[in-house]
Amino acid sequence: MATFELYRRSTIGMCLTETLDEMVQSGALNPNLAIQVLVQFDKSMTEALETQVKSKVSIKGHLHTYRFCDNVWTFILQDALFKNEECQENIGRVKIVACDSKLLTQ
Repeated sequence: MATFELYRRSTIGMCLTETLDEMVQSGALNPNLAIQVLVQFDKSMTEALETQVKSKVSIKGHLHTYRFCDNVWTFILQDALFKNEECQENIGRVKIVACDSKLLTQ
């Protein structure tokens, strides 16, 4: 199963990467094993988001910038309103990165 490395830039992904780097630097972890952990993290995040997340959100806002490069869409929204069944939240500036999930099965 192919995966994207997008989730490594999330808060949890960055913390995992920093921790693995520290463990490699101190000699507590082999660099190849650290890479395997990151690959497994990518797979696990993709699977969890596909199978466990059932909520839907609507987003409205001012489209500041958009880009399509290498089959990846990037949107920068300003004054975005995120709304689901239970609540809504205003966000001043948000970056959304979207990839075609069909590319994962190739």
